[in-house]
Amino acid sequence: MTLSSQFSIAALSLSFLAPLSALASGNTVANAYVDVSAYLTSEADIEAWYQLSASLKRNFDDICGDTFCEGEYSNIESLRFRCSVNALTGRMGQCVWVFAASNEEVDPATGAVTVDAQTWACQVPLAPRTTMQQLLAALAGTSPLYATLPRTQTTIYEGLGDCL
Repeated sequence: MTLSSQFSIAALSLSFLAPLSALASGNTVANAYVDVSAYLTSEADIEAWYQLSASLKRNFDDICGDTFCEGEYSNIESLRFRCSVNALTGRMGQCVWVFAASNEEVDPATGAVTVDAQTWACQVPLAPRTTMQQLLAALAGTSPLYATLPRTQTTIYEGLGDCL
């Protein structure tokens, strides 16, 4: 065996040990975050998630004209409510509600339409160590926008005020 072969074997051996040490330390396994849709498995939880997403959109649509949609952008639309969850512990990583809007102007001389498009990614003010089950339970019902988030004294609505 040549010297370069020995170095190659040593390097190869170390490359196999690195992932094992990460697993042993728990860093890789403990931080295995996935989208909520990949985490939920029971019919009841999946239905609760879809109901929550639909109710949030409906709640926002109901109040948009009197609140967030009164300013420069009168057509703010909810695009998606998305959360990450630790696949092993069930603890929430982050929830983000994405919105988009536009303002259009017509040039009377040319007929050209100028579009000013805007997007927002609003973080939900989740408390550390909130679990998916706690979130689903707290936001169940027809008005999740106004429900108090688990282990906080705030709501998603109040969080939107800091974003939109």
